[in-house]
Amino acid sequence: MTQAEATTIFEEEILEGLKARNKYLSSKYFYDARGDELFQQIMKLEEYYLTRKEHEIFTTHKEAILQSIYDGQTFRIIELGAGDGSKTKILLKHFLSRGIDFTYTPVDISGNVLEILESNLKADMPDLKMESFQGDYFDALAEISTSPEKDVVFFLGSTLGNFTEEEAVGFMSKLRSFLKPNDLLFLGVDLKKDPSIILNAYNDDQGVTREFNLNLLDRINDELEANFDRNQFQHYPYYNPHTGECRSYLISKVRQEVIVAGETIHFRPWEAIFMEVSKKYDEVQLEELADKSGFKPINSFYDQEEWFADLLWKSEK
Repeated sequence: MTQAEATTIFEEEILEGLKARNKYLSSKYFYDARGDELFQQIMKLEEYYLTRKEHEIFTTHKEAILQSIYDGQTFRIIELGAGDGSKTKILLKHFLSRGIDFTYTPVDISGNVLEILESNLKADMPDLKMESFQGDYFDALAEISTSPEKDVVFFLGSTLGNFTEEEAVGFMSKLRSFLKPNDLLFLGVDLKKDPSIILNAYNDDQGVTREFNLNLLDRINDELEANFDRNQFQHYPYYNPHTGECRSYLISKVRQEVIVAGETIHFRPWEAIFMEVSKKYDEVQLEELADKSGFKPINSFYDQEEWFADLLWKSEK
């Protein structure tokens, strides 16, 4: 995809969301250079336990994870939404230390992230076989899955939580359609727990998550000649313990008009823009998701407090 094509899609999807009856913006557009930087800060926050918990799982269970994945044959790790790779590096280093023959293919919509990741990993692990792919997850899988070698798709960090239940089934079913019979999915999911712990992870005292959300308005201003005034919007997250969904909104404090790509967007006082969902799962929901999307659970790995899980699933087709 060319830069011009990406810009056109960005404009179309932003306008579609802002002109909807219930306004929304896609969380995939949080990750420009500034968004990448802010998310790195979020992952280091005391309230944001998710990264620490998955790091703990990888450190504690790296050999068990390898034994669950490796069958003596060369394989490819395809990581969807690779980010900075800080957690995955634990597994990559361990696999290399055990003399395992594999290729690492990080996939990310952000070229900036991939450049930094490739530079850091190559400096740290010069023997790592690495082939990056910038773009959409399914575009990457369509191209990569034609290889005869075994693929192990990493979808970590509770990224699945960015989908509603219906969207998650659709996404997982589509992902499974690209897998060969021997391929595996290694899936990171955040689990239900004390609601106050969950809500604090998306409403930190330093306001970094608030800034992360507002940065998308800044990006729209820069790239689509818009005139959002971020001071006229309030960051508002809430958690529903029934559904397991933590939802984030930006709420207009006043009646206002915003110009975006030459079009006028009207806001009523206290009208919300839905920004992101971060869904938490329990055991029953995960079993249902695997069944509905055509996967068979193979193994599960947990942190000590069982706040987070990394699941190994196999395609049933």
